[in-house]
Amino acid sequence: MALYRYNREMTYTPREAVERTGFSLDTLRYYERIGLLDSVGRNAGGQRVFTDDDLTWLGILRCLRDTGMPIQRMLRYAELARGGDATFAERVDLLAEHDREIELKIAALRSEQARIREKIAWYQLQLDPRPVP
Repeated sequence: MALYRYNREMTYTPREAVERTGFSLDTLRYYERIGLLDSVGRNAGGQRVFTDDDLTWLGILRCLRDTGMPIQRMLRYAELARGGDATFAERVDLLAEHDREIELKIAALRSEQARIREKIAWYQLQLDPRPVP
């Protein structure tokens, strides 16, 4: 049950933020505590209130985390993002470096996958050694 703020901006309870982002409540609290999630609003009762902008940012963090970016580098990216347009070049460099690391990981996984496929083929041959016509 998303709520509206005075300016008609959508807001979400912590539970809704969890449902929409896939992060646990503990992770959201942790990200806020270490500074990855900045300036989360609070309602009159002191409960966190998330906006669409917060959820968009969490989507970016999800991507970075799911692709293996270390927390320290995520923090650097967050710091640069808060720096505005003047940090675009640094953000490009940081993301390009991360992209290169992802490519290396994918190549390593492909190599290991090839080894697994060879092993599968060997087992299949043991199960049915008849030559293929």
